Amino acid sequence: MDTMTIIGLLAAFSTTFSFVPQVWAIIKTRNIDGISLSMYTVFTSGVFMWLVYGILAKDMPIIIANAITFSLAFTVLCLTIRLKRKLERNTALDDVSGVSLAQ
Repeated sequence: MDTMTIIGLLAAFSTTFSFVPQVWAIIKTRNIDGISLSMYTVFTSGVFMWLVYGILAKDMPIIIANAITFSLAFTVLCLTIRLKRKLERNTALDDVSGVSLAQ
């Protein structure tokens, strides 16, 4: 493996696994305060396009990094959508019943 590929893989590892703490925090706490749905939608779409680019260019560091990053970002996106919908439903029920269901 040449030096350029090693540097690419190290960079990919560093930036990709920076998402793990965010995913873990959301799974553990169910707290999505501060998560921008529009940012994660655009970001996840961009990462998917980088993945497609990597596949077409047959560039292994780009493929590996973006496949993992896409999985992590998509997880954050899905959890955020799911938890926001749940919060909205609970808020709507609070408004109707006058009893707080949100935690």
